[in-house]
Amino acid sequence: MSFKEIYNQYSWDEVKESIYDKTSHDVEMALSSHHRTLEDFKALISPAAAPYLEEMAQLSHQLTQKRFGNTIQMYAPIYLSNVCTNFCTYCGFNFDNKIKRKTLTPDEISLEIAEIKKQGFNHILLVTGEAKQVVHIDYFKEAIEIIKPHFANISIEVQPLDQDEYEELKQAGIYAVLVYQETYHKEKYPEYHPKGKKANFDYRLETPDRAGKAGMHKIGVGVLLGLEEWRTDSFFCALHLDYLQKKYWQTKYSVSFPRIRPAEGVAPPNVVVSDRELVQLICAYRLMYEDVELSMSTRESEQFRNNIIKLGVTSMSAGSKTNPGGYTVDPESLEQFAISDERSAPQMAEFISGINYEPVWKDWDKSFI
Repeated sequence: MSFKEIYNQYSWDEVKESIYDKTSHDVEMALSSHHRTLEDFKALISPAAAPYLEEMAQLSHQLTQKRFGNTIQMYAPIYLSNVCTNFCTYCGFNFDNKIKRKTLTPDEISLEIAEIKKQGFNHILLVTGEAKQVVHIDYFKEAIEIIKPHFANISIEVQPLDQDEYEELKQAGIYAVLVYQETYHKEKYPEYHPKGKKANFDYRLETPDRAGKAGMHKIGVGVLLGLEEWRTDSFFCALHLDYLQKKYWQTKYSVSFPRIRPAEGVAPPNVVVSDRELVQLICAYRLMYEDVELSMSTRESEQFRNNIIKLGVTSMSAGSKTNPGGYTVDPESLEQFAISDERSAPQMAEFISGINYEPVWKDWDKSFI
């Protein structure tokens, strides 16, 4: 059975109601379980779990220590192009935005990666807008050929591709594909994606399947927090992850937690996800998926990222630029979104290396949540 078939068996409204119907007893059962189910995940992200956040944080910390130890992987994004043919209402690269468009040339890519390497990175994420006539498979392969000698690990976050294209990129040296559904609310999806190839909900929904069939080493999923009701969206993302883990069991997985950030021509979020709610969501994922990598970008504030490290996050960006050429070639080009944590990579590495990973909650500045 495909994920599309599984997805179509669920009703958004019924899932939402079932989450909000969870009780403290359901939460306590989920916390004590050694084999958590998707129903347990519903309980852990439900309003009923809010009073149990300290216990969730402690358990999440323990599981992270058990599986990942004190290791945080750091990576840098390199934005290759802001050309995009989509009309996404939440993105600064929206086709309607009358902005300077830029796609890095081979020489410019070399300059950018030289600057990124100076910061000490060995993991890099290639990001583009979605414009297949400009940033196509041949462009990606040329970029990978330039980048590959300098980094141990290359991931991509670009437009959804066909299976044969993912196979080509894997052979070229791509380790991971990150693709976010943005929202799993099919009825509301067209409001945020009125035109462009991204408007095809089903094609995007089936992208992780194509990457899985292509044998990608890692697949990253997630939703854009702030579009729709976050608990329901996150359940569908977990449902998707659950399916992928069972079908492509040799593949590794990651989950990201992007909250909508300010950007040129972008409306404010429809739903505000508080810091406390985001902590709850991260802990729920860690309790549900012990081996899944959880990633946190520089969208979030320095204070939030400092505190969340102990609670399940295993991968973080630092010193990020979200505009093509932002590191050295063209620092003034348009950002996809505004950065919040502006620390350099060395500053972030120094902070991580000095963290005391002992019991977590009592040491927090609780005003942060």
